[in-house]
Amino acid sequence: MSRIAVFGTGYLGATHAACMAELGHEVLGVDVDPAKLAKLEAGEVPFYEPGLDDVLKRNVENGRLRFTASYEEAAAFADIHFIGVGTPQKKGEFAADLRYVDAVVETLAPLLDRPAVIFGKSTVPVGTAKRLGERARALAPAGNDVEVAWNPEFLREGYAVADTLHPDRMVLGIDPESPGRAEEVARVVYAQLLEEGIPFIVTDLATSELVKTAANAFLATKISFINAMAEVCEAADADVTVLADAIGHDARIGRRFLNAGIGFGGGCLPKDIRAFMARAGEIGADEALTFLREVDNINMRRRTRMVDAVREATGGSLLGTRVAVLGAAFKPNSDDVRDSPALNIAGQIQLQGASVVVFDPQAIMNSRALFPTLEYAYSALDACERADIVLVLTEWQEFRELDPQALAPVVKNKVILDGRNCLDPQRWRRAGWTYRGLGRR
Repeated sequence: MSRIAVFGTGYLGATHAACMAELGHEVLGVDVDPAKLAKLEAGEVPFYEPGLDDVLKRNVENGRLRFTASYEEAAAFADIHFIGVGTPQKKGEFAADLRYVDAVVETLAPLLDRPAVIFGKSTVPVGTAKRLGERARALAPAGNDVEVAWNPEFLREGYAVADTLHPDRMVLGIDPESPGRAEEVARVVYAQLLEEGIPFIVTDLATSELVKTAANAFLATKISFINAMAEVCEAADADVTVLADAIGHDARIGRRFLNAGIGFGGGCLPKDIRAFMARAGEIGADEALTFLREVDNINMRRRTRMVDAVREATGGSLLGTRVAVLGAAFKPNSDDVRDSPALNIAGQIQLQGASVVVFDPQAIMNSRALFPTLEYAYSALDACERADIVLVLTEWQEFRELDPQALAPVVKNKVILDGRNCLDPQRWRRAGWTYRGLGRR
């Protein structure tokens, strides 16, 4: 088994650190946030991710997983280092902010006095890995014995543990001019996964970086495509859900990610496609990705369309209307509210004069920090108390299973808008509700 240091203990870093320990490695998680480190050392995950609590606690207790703020300790402890810090969107720009990735290399490399491999997992613009490799070798006492390889993550929030321990593929980018030991080391680290027959794609640094950004761009495009079709369906009095089912049977298209609604959000897809566009412009390929601007525009327009639909359903004005919003996280099985369409819509509705009450099974605390002026409830029934209209904006299973008969006595008006097309329209209509889904007849 190997000794591994993981830099960054946010969503990506904490998951990777815990899962590497689960594979039997000795792991040291490194972060500069003392509050986050204290929680992790106590075996507590500082965010919601199903199944991660058990993996983290088990490996902290058995001693395979520890945490520190010391880069010196990490450099002395391990010769295998993973970078798992965030790459947010720069303020006022589309480009990715690489300060946290750069800081790891700038701080760690001068401490590396023996051969080491640094694997990047963060999502970065193409060309970053090569630049960081040159910088690490220039700073490190071990010089050319320090390698930077790229091993992008493909985690889905809500499924991160399974996606780490049983991924559908693994990608490793190495410097073709000096391949070194990176592939050999990666095969040791991921030996258990490779025994499962998981595809392991070894390529150059630039291609490995593009795999992640291209995958996210494709998924975003697929989601925005079906949302564009939802707009056409509304104009033509057609049903986008049936349309998606029909075209999804085509093996070339597939049904996954063809769910029309209020669009995508979160900390990855929106900022990643914008950073991809920005980087394409920097390297002279901007015309190749101009379509992503429309992908982004369609996605943002869905939020406005939902607000318009709420206003139409309440007689043309939101002033004085009581609105129940079910869902705040950008997707189910997560407490992540970064660029959440649900919260954005709730905020817009409030600004137009409505009284908005929000409930989410996991994201209330994060929502309150971001939108403190909204009202919050601690159950779906409480949120719907005396509501003029109910909005389903995150497709939690709890909301899918809501009983329209049980909800009816609680609300003022039996009107429900399904922003994720996740409810059964006939079930709600049979119970006497006015049901509307986006892009549905």
